[in-house]
Amino acid sequence: MKTRRPLHAGAVALFALSLAGPGTARSIEPIPVVATFSILGDMVERIGGEHVAVTTLVGPDGDTHVYAPTPADARAVSDAQVIVANGLGFEGWLERLVDTAGFDGAHVMVTRGIEPISYEEEDERDDSEAHAETGEGEDDEHGEEHGEEHHGAFDPHAWHSLDLVVTYVDNITAALARTDPEHASRFYRNRAGYVAEIEALDAEIRELVAGLPTDRRTVVTSHDAFQYLGRDYGLTFLAPQGLSTESEASARDVARLIEQMRNEDITAVLVENISDSRLLEQIANETGAVVGGTLYPGALSGPDGPAATYLDLVRHNATTLVQALGSAQQ
Repeated sequence: MKTRRPLHAGAVALFALSLAGPGTARSIEPIPVVATFSILGDMVERIGGEHVAVTTLVGPDGDTHVYAPTPADARAVSDAQVIVANGLGFEGWLERLVDTAGFDGAHVMVTRGIEPISYEEEDERDDSEAHAETGEGEDDEHGEEHGEEHHGAFDPHAWHSLDLVVTYVDNITAALARTDPEHASRFYRNRAGYVAEIEALDAEIRELVAGLPTDRRTVVTSHDAFQYLGRDYGLTFLAPQGLSTESEASARDVARLIEQMRNEDITAVLVENISDSRLLEQIANETGAVVGGTLYPGALSGPDGPAATYLDLVRHNATTLVQALGSAQQ
C-alpha cells in the first residue's frame, strides 16, 4: 500500500498564496459561483458556506458526460465570478459554454496538481486481461471502445480518490480566498474541518476493505469510473462500457466480460444511478450473479437519497461495494 502524504500539509502555504493574488472587490453579497456538476457544487458549498451562492449545472442524478447546456446555464455563467470544473476532459461542453456566455472571471480546474491515471495505464491493464483471457494480441479498436474520443489523455474520475480530493479542496479554497480575501480565513477554517472529515472517512473505508479476502475484490459496474477507488483500496473494477457513458459496449466486450466472470467466479455486480441498468442485469442473469445495489459514479442523489453530499456518496459507494463483495463470498 502506498505511503500517504499528510493531508493537512501545505494549508498555510496555500493560504498565503491565495492572498498574494489579485482580489475582487467585495460586497455584502455572496460570491456567485458556478459548479459544473453536483459533486463539485457540494464541495464549494462546504468551503464557501454563506459567502458563496452556488449554481450547479448538472444536478443530482445527472450525467455530465452527455449534458447539453441550456440558455439559463449561459446566463448563470455570465453572472458568475468563479467557475469550478473538474477538467481532464470531463466537461467536454464547457469551453463552448464559457465562450458563449462571455465569462471573464476565475476559472478553477480542481484537478490541477494531481497525478491522474493515464489511458496508457488503463489500456495496459485491459490489454493484459484480454491477452490472459483469449490469448490474443492487442486490440487496435480498443482505444475507441474505451472512450478516448470523449475525454483527454487521462481518466477524469479522480474524485473517487479521497487523497486526490484534498487537492480539489485546496484549489477551490485558494480560488475563493483570492476572489473574496475578506473571508479567506473563514474559507481556510472550513477547509480544515472538511479535510479532517475526508481523512476520517478514508480511515473508515480502509478498515472496511481490510476485511475482504484478497481474491474476492473484483466488481463489475456499468462504466469504467472507479479506477481511482480501486487503486487506493486494492479493488479491481470491470465494466462493459469505457470511461464515458457516451461509449457503447460492443458485443465482443460484453462476451469477453461474461467469459471472465465465469472463469474467475466474479459475482459482485453493481448498477449506477446515471446509467441504464438493463445491460448489467442481462450480464448478471447470464453469469448467475446478483445485482448488489447502486453506485454513484459522478452525481449525487437527491437530498433524501443515500448520496446527498460528496462524503455521503463516497461512504455509500464503499459500504455498498464491501457488502456486495462480502455476499459474493457466501
